[in-house]
Order: sequence, then structure tokens, then C-alpha cells
Amino acid sequence: MWLGPEEVLVANALWVTERANPFFVLQRRRGHGKGGGLTGLLVGTLDVVLDSSARVAPYRILHQTQDSQVYWTVACGSSRKEITKHWEWLENNLLQTLSIFDNEEDITTFVKGKIHGIIAEENKNVQPQGDEDPGKFKEAELKMRRQFGMPEGEKLVNYYSCSYWKGRVPRQGWLYLTVNHLCFYSFLLGKEVSLVVQWVDVTRLEKNATLLFPESIRVDTRDQELFFSMFLNIGETFKLMEQLANLAVRQLLDSEGFLEEKAPPRPPPRPHRNISALKRDLDARAKNECYRATFRLPRDERLDGHTSCTLWTPFNKLHIPGQMFISSNYICFASKEEDACHLIIPLREVTIVEKADCSSVLPSPLSISTKSKMTFLFANLKDREFLVERISDFLQKMPSKPSGGSQAERKASVVDAAPEPSPAPQELSEQPARPTSPLGGLPGGRAQEAPTASQGLLRLFQRNTPVEDLGAKGAKEKMKEESWNIHFFEFGRGMCMYRTARTRELVLKGIPESLRGELWLLFSGAWNEMVTHPGYYAELVEKSMGKYSLATEEIERDLHRSMPEHPAFQNELGIAALRRVLTAYAFRNPTIGYCQAMNIVTSVLLLYGSEEEAFWLLVALCERMLPDYYNTRVVGALVDQGIFEELTRDFLPQLSKKMQDLGVISSISLSWFLTLFLSVMPFESAVVIVDCFFYEGIKVILQVALAILDANVEQLLGCGDEGEAMTVLGRYLDNVVNKQSVSPPIPHLHALLTSGDDPPEEVDIFDLLKVSYEKFSSLRAEDIEQMRFKQRLKVIQSLEDTAKRSVVRAIPGDIGFSIEELEDLYMVFKAKHLASQYWGSSRPAAVRRDPSLPYLEQYRIDAHQFRELFASLTPWACGTHTPVLAGRMFRLLDENKDSLINFKEFVTGMSGMYHGDLTEKLKVLYKLHLPPALSPEEAESALEAAHYFTEDSSSEEEKGTSPPDYRHYLRMWAKEKEVQKETIKDLPKMNQEQFIELCKTLYNMFSEDPMEQDLYHAIATVASLLLRIGEVGKRFSAWPGRKSRDSAPDEDEPPAPDPPQDPAWELQPPAAGDPQAKAGGDTHPGKTPQESQVVGEGGGGEGRGSPSQPLSDDETKDDLSTSSYSVVSTGSLQCEDLADDTVLVGGEARSPVATTHGGGAVDTDWCISFEQILASILTESVLVNFFEKRVDIGLKIKDHRKVERQFSTSSDHEQSVVLG
Repeated sequence: MWLGPEEVLVANALWVTERANPFFVLQRRRGHGKGGGLTGLLVGTLDVVLDSSARVAPYRILHQTQDSQVYWTVACGSSRKEITKHWEWLENNLLQTLSIFDNEEDITTFVKGKIHGIIAEENKNVQPQGDEDPGKFKEAELKMRRQFGMPEGEKLVNYYSCSYWKGRVPRQGWLYLTVNHLCFYSFLLGKEVSLVVQWVDVTRLEKNATLLFPESIRVDTRDQELFFSMFLNIGETFKLMEQLANLAVRQLLDSEGFLEEKAPPRPPPRPHRNISALKRDLDARAKNECYRATFRLPRDERLDGHTSCTLWTPFNKLHIPGQMFISSNYICFASKEEDACHLIIPLREVTIVEKADCSSVLPSPLSISTKSKMTFLFANLKDREFLVERISDFLQKMPSKPSGGSQAERKASVVDAAPEPSPAPQELSEQPARPTSPLGGLPGGRAQEAPTASQGLLRLFQRNTPVEDLGAKGAKEKMKEESWNIHFFEFGRGMCMYRTARTRELVLKGIPESLRGELWLLFSGAWNEMVTHPGYYAELVEKSMGKYSLATEEIERDLHRSMPEHPAFQNELGIAALRRVLTAYAFRNPTIGYCQAMNIVTSVLLLYGSEEEAFWLLVALCERMLPDYYNTRVVGALVDQGIFEELTRDFLPQLSKKMQDLGVISSISLSWFLTLFLSVMPFESAVVIVDCFFYEGIKVILQVALAILDANVEQLLGCGDEGEAMTVLGRYLDNVVNKQSVSPPIPHLHALLTSGDDPPEEVDIFDLLKVSYEKFSSLRAEDIEQMRFKQRLKVIQSLEDTAKRSVVRAIPGDIGFSIEELEDLYMVFKAKHLASQYWGSSRPAAVRRDPSLPYLEQYRIDAHQFRELFASLTPWACGTHTPVLAGRMFRLLDENKDSLINFKEFVTGMSGMYHGDLTEKLKVLYKLHLPPALSPEEAESALEAAHYFTEDSSSEEEKGTSPPDYRHYLRMWAKEKEVQKETIKDLPKMNQEQFIELCKTLYNMFSEDPMEQDLYHAIATVASLLLRIGEVGKRFSAWPGRKSRDSAPDEDEPPAPDPPQDPAWELQPPAAGDPQAKAGGDTHPGKTPQESQVVGEGGGGEGRGSPSQPLSDDETKDDLSTSSYSVVSTGSLQCEDLADDTVLVGGEARSPVATTHGGGAVDTDWCISFEQILASILTESVLVNFFEKRVDIGLKIKDHRKVERQFSTSSDHEQSVVLG
């Protein structure tokens, strides 16, 4: 490529001059190409270690003048062809012009101007990217593509100098991290190391330090362990590797979510040098995720920027240092000390933003006032003017009308005895409240609205006992309420509340019943989504009513299993509310739909909040706080189960081994985590854990789980089996009590486990929480996220292995491949499917993977991808004809005509070519040259398709008029269940044009075989023999064919059966002078091509109306013996003889017996059977040996993996050139 001229002081160091003229020099890098010796090794090593561009561009052109010692680079090239093209252009266009100049400075100025002009012209047509990567980075990306054969679609994220440990020897080189691959290249004194690992194959990624590998990064796949060390910044490198691996496994888990995430955040306006746009995007994405998780914000919130500042906290009269975060809808603050203060200010609540007066005590202050009469004072802001401008911009974009009620309104609805209902549509009520129901005393006009639209079920079903009458419990509850009211007074109420260590203390002491719903909404962030989406829930309920799906069926089945011991769910009111919330969520998020355990959690949410509030709390749980928990494979719960096992090893090492031996952790943790202890602990105790969970997140659940194991260590160590351990834990959990609860006790179903004379000791839930915080409070949210990433790799790869085994087991035993070969083929097939997604395929067939489908259907490939796999794996390499054969194989395998094939269909096609005897392989080849494999575009006489598939087409027409009943499907199902062994007599006959296509394929197939000449001669002999057999067969069937043509019915109706059915009569040779014998293929002048097709059907005995069968073995022998004299013994039939417009009869063109189709001459009466082809090929031992020789597919798979990436974005034409 042309380069902007740069000065070179020493032109001949490490370069060899190959061409020269008075103004230019063409040079080659020493050691490149043939030879090179020790110098070449040294130069190659230097290029790698110093990251020289000469490694990918070993040719260059320099501009020089006779008296000057300074040279200028004007072009470089990766190949001799590329550099020669530039050299010839310079010689042809510049030499003559330059010879006119007198002044050397003018010559150099002219050359530099000309080269800059060429570069500008080349770049004129290139669309500039949002921000172009700097030159150095683009050069590195070019090296990566050239070195590893990556396509244009594979983007480099960043690259680092490091060492790869091969054995005990470090190999210094360069690590390239791309969107989908980890690549490493090293070249030291002739020893080359080149590694490519797909991120989706990584099973373990960790940073560790050992004596052998000091501060290294370990990357494991299923079959290798890699260690990299000697990084300049190992922390940055590891973080980026984590992000890329996480994106890849997210793609395996949920491709839809992955594709949604692929839209990168907006890059900063001024790119830093040598950092790719992708790297900045990934950094921005990581910051966004951390920002949303820290402040529990909606998933679509994007961080705009953050700055250090101080916040004045009126409750303790201090300026607290921390960070201010600004996004399009929120201003947030987090103190440097974790518990000091957190603050969330929704911009919808902001009324005034003003710059306060500066002072030495309060530099650059900023005051923000809200609708709830709270004022927040920030100071020590670095760029206050810009900050105010950004906040003003965001405020202007806020909707003018408030999108929801304020927190005070919510408070009123909780505290008032008879609250006003929120505006809910009529459809929310499935059945009106009856006068006998507990709602009979409510004000008039309420009967038509569901009471759960405005308040929690607990308020409707608890006894109206005043708190004062409950004695000590009531007093305790009153104290809690008073404590929270004082807290609200000091720290504020609602979303803008200062959240401090004091807030956590109050949560740990238990949230009072009257405030539980309000505080759950605040701490989970569900309040934000509810007020910004008014009417959304009601709309979902309306849309989902009456809709049936698998999710709704599962919901109906589980409704009466949701807390059946609670009075709120022993009647239709609670059940109807639960049904509406679960169905609305399944409608909102069909990817999750409904998962067991959601009913238990949702029923508790409905006790403390209205339907809409419970819905948004469920959204917060499923989509943010417990990611991936509630899906078909409960991946999130399995990930946290892995974290729990890891924490057990760290905190309770003496118990860890015992628990693993018993297999208890996997049994207990899913039920504990999925239902937040609600299904295993008395309700009034578990709800306190839920309080802490909404404030602290998953760390509370893990802490409590560890505390439960810790409290039962001695008994668990004495257990002999899993059942005994489960009983110990079950009894303990049944006796975790909440002595402060003011609600009447609800019988706990698990209490049945309690047996024996000695009742177990009761454990107070608040004591359990206290112990969990004292012993295990070292757990931090950041550490848990780190562990989640590590476990997610392990869990998802384990699930993928399970899927692979399931798919391999589903493949029939007669397929021929071993288990290992099938697993290798599955990995290749899966990689091809994934490549279509992450290299940005826009083909409609490159559909997303749906994890809810059966394993066999999750990965599918289209025709384009199949062609690429076929070219690499087929034992029948046909050069430039290979893509054509691949297309036919795809059409043959795609039985449901959806332009996609699954793994089973793919393996069936491969097995047909690799396994079975000569007959089976020839049968596959034969089918590839008949419809539907042979497309109308390839065979111009497309009417033959009707010849063999009249039954199919007629049945489809019938389907169009009257829909089939269930018995039709039962018959189809029964037919599929029958094992039908196809015999060679079931195969339809082949016409002349199809036979010519078969001969073309065979000729291409032998082009690279060592026995090429013998095979060509053999196939020529066989083809000549078969052409004569077809000609003889045509003569035998010509006379009855003409008779049936004369009496043929209307062209749209099937042909009537022929009166004479005696095979002996059919085979009588015609008289020598009979003109029909010579012109059997001619049609009458007035007949249409369709009518002549019907004639073929009648004459050949293949029509739907004709009961006559294909020729028997004896008849075939007669054919062979009759026509054996016609074998061509000298010369061979050349490929050119098989052109589309030539019909061969005994090796000669014979045009009088032809019907013209689209300009090509085709004999419509000529046909040949599979038995005749098989018998003819058996006469040539060299052909028999070719088809019966075994080919190792394992070697093909290895070769495919080496070159796979190079074809990922090539066009079909480019592939055929490479493969040919």
C-alpha cells in the first residue's frame, strides 16, 4: 500500500535491494523468502520482539535522489505481487516526468505531493468511521489479520507484549485480543509459536502467581492450559480478557441478549492514541454495568461521566469525599468509604440546579433542589461549568409532565386505612368482589375493581387487631416504626434518601410491616421503573388476558402451590392477582417466561404491595438482582451455587470436603437461592432475609447460607449420607423463628421433618443474621461479581458439554461415526453457527440460537455455511465444482425446506459420503443428481421434478383446500416412527440431463487422485456403456410410450393406467423400420412440454397412475447383455463431450432425437436406473476401489480448524478459487 513519505536515514540495514532506477529503490527484508540463514533468523526475531511493521510488510519502495543520502518510504507490500504493481506504476507514470526537473529538492517535493495525492484519492471513497483508530493500532490490526488469517469482520480490541510459557521456556511475543479470539505469536531464532483460542471455548480464566509462573494469567480450554506472563500492566490485560470471555459466554447463554448488548455506548469525543474504539467501548460498558449495579438503576441507563467531589451531609454536619455520577436520568453519589453515604437523585425530581458562591471553605459548590423540598450541596467540583451545562441538557430532555406519583403519595396509600385505588383498568378484575368477601365493607363503586390494584394482600387478610393490643410484640413493632420515622426525618424519605450505615442497621433489625412494601421498592430500584412506565402493567395485563402459551399452562399448574398455607392464597382474590402478575411478566419477557419458584417469590411480593408494585419488584429480581436465575436452565442459581461451594472451601474448609462427598450443596443451594429461603424457612423469618436482600443483594443470601452450615458443622460431619444431612438442615431451618413478628404464625410445611423426643432448639432469625454479618461480612459485592464471572464460565461450558452429549446420543447408531468423531463434528458445526453471529452475518438464515429449543435444534446452519463446511470435510473434493455439489447436498438434507439444517441432518449427509459400502455411497451420489437436490437452475428441464414427485404435489394441493385433521398427523407420526429401509428399487430413474450432471461431478471428483488417468478412462468407459444402455431401453419403451401419448388425458390430470401390463410384451424389440423407435423422444407439433412429460411417465411406467415397477434384476441383466457390444474400448470420453447442449448416444452427438429446453438439446425419453449405474461401475475395479477406500474424517476436521477463519467472510467465488 502507499505510505505517507517518511525519512529513512540508513536504507540498507537489514534490507536487500532488488530493483533500482535513478529515483526509486525496491527492497526486500533480509531473511524473508527462500534462504535467509542465521541472518534471517535474527532479523525475524528482532521484528517480532520490537513489533516491527516489516513482519507483515517485507517489501518496500524508497524514493532517493543521486546526491542525497536521505531516503523516503513511499510504499510497502506484504507480497511481491503487490509491491511490483506499485513499482510498475511509478516507472510508467513518474520516471519520465521526474527526468525533466533540474533541482533535486523539487523532485522530492513533487514525489511527496504525488504520493499524498494518491493516498487522498484512495481514502476519498472510504467511509470514515465514527473515530478512526490511530495509525499504530491499525498497523497492529493488519498484522493480526495477516498472521492468523482473520477476516475483515474480526476486530482487534487491544494487543500486549508478553511471554507465553511453552513447557518451562518463556516465548516472548505479542498477545492479540480480538472480539472473538485470543491470539499469540512469537518468533525467536527460528522457533515459531502461533496460538488461536476462541473465547467461547475458554473454560477457566484466572490471574495467579506461583513459583513457576510469577504473576501470570492462566487460560484453560477443554484440551489445553496456557500461561502468559511478563505483562507491563497485568491488571488491565486481565480485566479486558474477562470482559471478552464474558461477552462470549453470554452469547452461548442468551444470543438475543448478547445481540442487544452489542450496540456499543457512545465513544468519547477525543480518542486516545493507540487505543482502539472497541477497547473504549468495552471500558464504557464495564463502567455502565458497575454504575447500574451500585445504584440499582434500570438496564437502559447509560453513564455519561463521573467526577470527584464532596457532599455536605446535614445529619452529621460533614463534607464527605466521594464520586458524583451523572447519566441521562439520574445524579448519584457514592462516598469513598463504603458505608458512609450513597445518594440517588432522579432528574424527574429536580427543580433547581444552581452554582452557589465560592469560598475558601467551599470551593466550586453546586446546589440541587428537589420537589420534596430537599437541597443537596456538592463542592470541590473540578469542572463545574461543564457539569451544570450537562445537567441542564438532561433536564431539558425530561418529559414536562410528571410520569408518576411522588413517594409521598405512595406513603399515603400505605398508611391510610382506606386508600384510594390507583387508576387500574376494568380488565384487571377477573371476577367482581362478592358481598360476602372481606371487601364487602369497602366504599361503593369499588366492587368492579380488584382490591389488589391498590394495596397488598396482607392488609386485606390480616386481623384488624390494633398494634397496641399485641403486647410486647406490638411495642417492638411500634418502636421500629418510630425509628424509621426518625430516620426519614434526618436522612430524607423516598428515592432521594441518604443511605448510610444507619440505614443498614435499621434494615437488619427488621423493616416494620407497614413500611415493607415501600422500602422494598426503594432499595431494589423498582420504584424508578414503575414511575417512569405509568400504565405499562395494566397494558400488559390487558394484552396477555386470554392468551395461551406453555408459560400460562405452567403458571396455572403452580398457582395453588404458592404459599397454600397463607389465607391470602386460599381464595380466588389472591390467586387471581398472582395469575395476572405472573402472566404479565411472562408476556413482557418471553425469554424467561415462567420458571418454578417465581410463584413463591411473587406471592410474597403481593402480600406487601399492590399488583403493579409486585410486578416491578419481580422485574427487578429477575432482570437485575438475580440475573439468569429464572430461565430454563437456572444458570444464575447454578453460578451462585458454585460461588457458595468456593466460599465453603474458604470459610469452612473442614466441612467442604464432607459436603462434596455427600453431594449436599447442589441439593440445598438451588432451593435456598431460587426462593430466597421462602420455601425452606417459616414465612415470618424468611421475609426478614428478603428485607436484607433488597438492601444488600445476593451477598446476604450467601452469608446466611454459610452461617447455617457453620451452625450445623458438628452434626453434618457426623452424617453418613445425603438424606441424613438434608434432615439435619431441614430441622434447623424449620426452627428459625421471628419472635418479633406481629402477624399470626403461618404453619410451615417443612415442619413435618421435625421428629423425635427432643424438640430442636429455636434459633432467632435476628441472631442468625447477626452471626452471618459478624463471621462472613468480609464478602464484598465486587468480589462476588468476580467469582460470578469465573463460575459462569464453568457452568455454561458444563451445560454446553451436556448439550453436546445429548445431541450425540440423539444421533442414530447406524450413522457410522464414533462418539469422538461426532463430538468433534458437533464442535465444528457449533463454531460455524456462532461465527455467523459474531462476524455480523446479515443473512436471514443466520438466526439467533434459541436456548428454549431442544438441544438438537439450538444450533443450525444455512446453505452458505454448509458450503464452507462441506468444502473442508467432504471426501469427494470436486475442485471448482464443490460448491455446486454442496448446494445439492444441502437441498437433499433440508427436508422441511426452511433453508436451515440441524446437526443430525448434517451428520447424516457426512455419513453418506464416509460410511457404508459402494452401493450406499453411490446411492447418495445418485440422489444428489435428482430433484430436490438438483435445482431447476442447474437442470434446465425442471419438469422432471413432477415426474418423480407427483404424489407430494397433489397432497399439498389437497392441503390447501381442506385442512387435515388430527388423524392425518397421527398417520404422519406413525410413518416417521417406522424404520424404513430404502432399497435401490425405490430410487426413481435418471433422465439424460441428470446423468450428464452426474458425469460432470465424477470427472471433477477424480482431478486430484493419484490414479487420475485410470479413473478418467474407467468413467469414460462406464459413461459410454450407460448412454448406450439408456438408448436401448428407450427403444424398448418407445412404442407403448407413443400409444399412451395418443390416449393421454388432460394435462392437469394424472395419466391413466396402460391397458397392456405384461412385462414381456413391453420388452419386445420394435421392428427395424418403425419410425417411433428412432424418434421416440419427439412430441406432436400441437403438444405442450407438460404433455410430453406425461408421455414420459406413461411410457417409462413411472407415473402415479401406472402400477408397473422399475426393471427387475433379471431384466437389468437382459439390458446389460443386449447392449454390451456397445462398450467403447478405445479412447476416453472427455469432459467437453458432456456440455449441457449435447446429448450423447454411444459417445456421439445425435440431435434428431431431442426436445429443446431453453436452447439445450435433451432427450426426454432416455432414462437409466440406479441398478444399471451400479452394475456398470462394478465392472471397473479402479472405480470400486475409489469409492470403497476409507477416509479419516479426524484429519479433515484438524485441517478445517486450521483454515476455518480464513473463509469466514470470503465470497463463494473466492472460496471456489482457493479450494480449486
